[in-house]
Order: sequence, then C-alpha cells, then structure tokens
Amino acid sequence: MAEPFTLYKLIILYMLDQVDFPLTNSQISAFLLERDYTNYFTLQQAFAELQDAGLVNTQTIRNTTQYHLTKSGREALGYFCDRIPRAIQEEARQYLKDHQIELRNEVSITADYYRTSSKEYAVHCIIKEKESNLLDLTLTVPDREQAAAMCKKWKDKCESVYQFLMAQLLS
Repeated sequence: MAEPFTLYKLIILYMLDQVDFPLTNSQISAFLLERDYTNYFTLQQAFAELQDAGLVNTQTIRNTTQYHLTKSGREALGYFCDRIPRAIQEEARQYLKDHQIELRNEVSITADYYRTSSKEYAVHCIIKEKESNLLDLTLTVPDREQAAAMCKKWKDKCESVYQFLMAQLLS
C-alpha cells in the first residue's frame, strides 16, 4: 500500500479514470472526506500536486474546477494502481456508479457569463454529451444581474430550452 498522501493522489487519478466525463473538486472531495480518508487541506494539496505534475488538467467554470485525467495521469495510474487497496477501489467504483447521473449532470450542464467589449454581458450556456457539445448557446444581456440569473436557472431550464429549439428548428 502507498503512503497516505500518495494514496490520496492515486484515488483521485483512479476516480477520474473510471468515468468518461470530468469530475469537480467538490465531487472527488465528497468521496474522500465523507469516508474520513483525509482532511480538506491535505486533499487540496494533492489536487495541486497532480496538476503541477501534469497528471490532471483543470477547467474552471464559475468557481467550479473540473478535473480531467491526462495521458500522463493515466500512465502513472497504470504503474501504481495496485497500490490502491481493492476495498478502496470498490468503494470508489460503487460511489461513482451510485451517483453517476448527478455527477455527470453537474459537469455536463454549465453556464457562465463575461463582460463584452460593448459593456454588456454574454451568457454562455452549454449542454455536453461526452466530449461533444450538444448545445452551445451564447446570449447577450444588458446587466450583470440578468446574466447571473440566467446562469442560475440554466441547469433547471436547459432541457426544456433544448427541446423547444429542436421542435422549432425541425418543424
């Protein structure tokens, strides 16, 4: 078995390898912290070291960091996966299986906004399916409050927006 800090990094790599979509810092943290494997600060250090080593890539969308396993990360996991106890591997697989729909939806449906050169706000809404964008929509609104409100509602409204657009464009 690996030393504890190395084990935390291997568990993160293992979890990312078990899914075909990115996982967020909070999703991975929930698994490790709920089981009292480590504390929050040590876990954040593990994330940082994995990123610095090029074993994971990150993408930040509105205060949420998504982690993607890199080719180097997959190779490293291949060399050291046997250092993760089988019981922990099974717990991780079961956690990912039990929460797959909500984990996938959390990273597959995103919305963010930014200020444009014309001093308005562009709201960028995405629905992803695996590595492809099923819908990629950008709308411009006059103020930040509207942009924030649209981002907040996107997760709840995206399905009906997608269905409406498909019906309108295919009829």
